[in-house]
Amino acid sequence: MTVTGIITAIVVGLILGVLGRFFAPGKQSIPIWLTIAVGIVAAFIGTAIARGLGYADTNGFDWLELITQIVIAGIGVTLAANLYGRRGVTR
Repeated sequence: MTVTGIITAIVVGLILGVLGRFFAPGKQSIPIWLTIAVGIVAAFIGTAIARGLGYADTNGFDWLELITQIVIAGIGVTLAANLYGRRGVTR
């Protein structure tokens, strides 16, 4: 992955974090920086999955890769909201 690819993944990750939060079920009580971090990680993981399954390098825009990244971001935001919300709970 080149420097341009990494910068692109970060920018796409910012957008993916917001989209992941939008598509995640329920209310997410997590800060925006965590949403952005989840989106960036989802961009890298989604690209890795798309390359592993062989649909990352297609002609034109890679819609399947983007959908994969959005699904990963939604799952990540949901997990982060559940884990972040429990940190202050004592039993």
